[in-house]
Parts: sequence; C-alpha cells; structure tokens
Amino acid sequence: MSNNDEVFLTKEGLAKLEEELRELKGAGRKELAARLKLAISYGDLKENSEYHSAKEDQSFMETRIMILEKMLIKAQIVDASNLDLSTVSVGCIVILNDVEYSEKIEYRVVGPAEADVLDNKISYESPLGKELIGKKVGDIISVNAPMGVIKYELLEIKML
Repeated sequence: MSNNDEVFLTKEGLAKLEEELRELKGAGRKELAARLKLAISYGDLKENSEYHSAKEDQSFMETRIMILEKMLIKAQIVDASNLDLSTVSVGCIVILNDVEYSEKIEYRVVGPAEADVLDNKISYESPLGKELIGKKVGDIISVNAPMGVIKYELLEIKML
C-alpha cells in the first residue's frame, strides 16, 4: 500500500477492521506479552525456540497493526444508500450470468481489504472487478482466467 492509496471500505468492512485492530492491540498484545514472559523464564534466549517463536509472532502482529492503522486513516467509506445503480461501482451487488454454463452468480464489489471470495465479495482490483466497474445491465463482461476467457452477462445491479 503506497502512501497515497485510498482504501475503499463498506461500513461493515470498516467495523470488521476496527474490531481486528482492537483485538490485536488488546488481547493479542497481552497474550504475546505472557508468552514472552514465560519464554524468558526458561533462560538462555539464544537457544530458546519458544522465545524466538513469540518474537516472530510479535513482529507479524505489530506489522498487521501498522497496516490496519494506515488503512483506517486512508479509509473512504462507501455508502450503499448513495450508490448510482445505473453502473457498477464499489459497494454494489451484481448478479451475473455465466454465459457458458447459464449459471447465475451474485457478488458484492468491495475494496481489496474486505474481499472474500468465499463470502462472494470481490475486489474492484480483481480481474473480474476491474471488468465490472462502470458496466451497465445487459453488458457482457469477458475475464481472462487460467482456463481461458470467461464471459458473464450483467443481469442486475443492486445494493445491500
């Protein structure tokens, strides 16, 4: 994430990241402090695998805290109630028809920070997300995938 990148989040995404940050800064830090204290009590820090593991986990956690803080500072909240549903934009839900298999698929277009394919949330930076932004109902979207080009028809744009 460069210094000028805006982070687009839905209200739900913002709440989720704020909760993760609270958890890491509170219980997460307390848990790691206890692990470090216990590991230090074993002595000889050079050969102490528990200590090195806890320090590595602490480093990862502090990095994640810094990333979350930067994301939250740069967060632009997408208000679904103000969306123009004539074209696809961040925050809207799209219903697509897979042209080859005649199968309907529903996705919510979100920022990269809250993308979760298992929850049908795709990033506007993903190959499909990039193709969807600005499209209108009835448009055909072609996405290059490892198995070839996948074509979708945009059936509906709606909000949550």
